[in-house]
Amino acid sequence: MAEQISGGNELLNPEKILKKIGIGFGNKVVDLGCGGAAFFTLQAAKMVGQDGIVYAVDVLKPVLASVESKAFLNGVRNIKTVWSDLEVYQATKIPDSEVDFALLINVLFQSKKKLEMLKEAARMIKPGGKFVIIDWKTSGAPLGPPAKMRIPPDKIREIAKMLSLKEVEFFEAGTYHYAFIFQK
Repeated sequence: MAEQISGGNELLNPEKILKKIGIGFGNKVVDLGCGGAAFFTLQAAKMVGQDGIVYAVDVLKPVLASVESKAFLNGVRNIKTVWSDLEVYQATKIPDSEVDFALLINVLFQSKKKLEMLKEAARMIKPGGKFVIIDWKTSGAPLGPPAKMRIPPDKIREIAKMLSLKEVEFFEAGTYHYAFIFQK
C-alpha cells in the first residue's frame, strides 16, 4: 500500500498568505500543483476578480476535474485548468512572462527535479512579478512528508539564485511551513 502524504494546504491560511504577497484585482496568477482541494486557487480567483485569471495547473487530470467542479459550485468563472508536468521545461501551455504571481505550494518535496520545476515556473512570470514557494519545514512537523523528502530553504535559495530570482522575503507560512517570496 502506498504511503499517504498530506499536502498540508489545509494547515495554511490562503487568504492571509495571498494578501501578504499582494495579489489583487486584475492580476494573473498561476497555482502550480494546485491540488484537488484548490485552497489557494479558489482564494486567488476571488481576490483577482472578474478582470483577473487564475491558472490551476496539475499533472493529474482528476485533480483538475475536481478544481473545475469546486469553481462551478462556488460560482467562480475566472479559473482556467491546465494539465501539465511541471518537471518538463516549457510543457505548461502558458506563455512566457504571462503571470504576475506564480505559486508553488507544498509541491517541491514531491519532486526530484526541483531545478526544472522552478525554471518552468519562473518562465511564466512577468519581469517584476513574484514567485511564492511554500513547503514543509525540515524539522519539527509531526505530520506531512518524511523528513528525507523535505527540501531545506538553502537549497531553494541556491536554485533561485541560479535562475536570477531575487529573494524579497522569507517567512513562516504556518506552524509547519516556511515561505519565500522571490521576484523576477
